Amino acid sequence: MAKTEHISETPATQFLRKHHVAFSAHPYAYEEKGGTAVSARELGVDEHAVIKTLVMQDEAARPLIVLMHGDCKVSTKNLARAIACKSVEPCKPEVAQRHSGYQVGGTSPFGTRKALPVYVEASILALPRIYINGGRRGYLVGIDPALLPALLGAKAVNCALEG
Repeated sequence: MAKTEHISETPATQFLRKHHVAFSAHPYAYEEKGGTAVSARELGVDEHAVIKTLVMQDEAARPLIVLMHGDCKVSTKNLARAIACKSVEPCKPEVAQRHSGYQVGGTSPFGTRKALPVYVEASILALPRIYINGGRRGYLVGIDPALLPALLGAKAVNCALEG
C-alpha cells in the first residue's frame, strides 16, 4: 500500500485503506478553475485518465455522482436516459459540498458524507489506471478503475461528450 506520511488522511484515503485498496498518492499544485488540464499537466499523465467526480441531481433533487474523463463533458440528456430520469443537472457548489462533504475541486467519490449512487462512464473501466480526487484540492490518487463497481456500486453509463 502507498505510504503517504507527508499527506494527511482524508475521508477518501481512509475509505480506500479500510477497503484494502492499493493506491498511489499524487499531490500537485492546485490552481483555481484549472480543472483536470492542470492536474494532468502537473502529474505528467493523459487528461483522459484524470477522472472528474461530478455531483449532480435528478429532477427530484436526488443527488448522484458521475465519474467522467477529464477531457470529456457529461451529456445530461444521455445520462438522464441511461438512469431512467426525466432530467439531470449539476448541483450548485454549496449543495454538492453538503451532499459529498468535500469542497468543490476536491470532491472524491470515496468516503462521501452520504452514500450516493455512482455512475461511471463505461470507457473509464477499460483504462489501465486512473487518477481521481483523493479528497482535497491538489491531491489525486491513482487506482485500478476495475475496482469502481465493487467498491462504489458504480454503474456503467455512456454519456460522454468530447470535451
